[in-house]
Amino acid sequence: MKIAGLLLVALVLAGAAWVRLAPSDPARWHVDPQTTTDPGRPNFARLDPGQITAPLPAPDLAARVQAAMLALPRTRLLAGSAAEGHMTFLTRSAIWGFPDYTSIRVLPTRDGATLAAFARARFGHSDLGVNAARLDTLRRALVRPR
Repeated sequence: MKIAGLLLVALVLAGAAWVRLAPSDPARWHVDPQTTTDPGRPNFARLDPGQITAPLPAPDLAARVQAAMLALPRTRLLAGSAAEGHMTFLTRSAIWGFPDYTSIRVLPTRDGATLAAFARARFGHSDLGVNAARLDTLRRALVRPR
């Protein structure tokens, strides 16, 4: 019984280490939010072009998007840049360090700029709504008065 308990603890620790230490390959996670397909499970959220608009040039909106995303806890830029107008951010959960990826493309419009975003969890079936909440936080950061 003691050996089974130790094996269970070792298995849990190995799983926790994998979640925290698994490499995040930009080639896999830096996707175009407009063309990538939905995963087969409910662990993602999207913003379509037009849901967030700004009466400013696309490079300026991209810089604001990057600043707003990097202001989120435990978030870093994984790939892309504001200058490219296409960025993917990695955000980790507080306790276990589960990785979520948010890919954003800023698009020019006739009156300014808009964006498309695709946020998804790497592990698990459900994300418990954290990706939708992250996109809502981004939306609120971008539309608040300056």
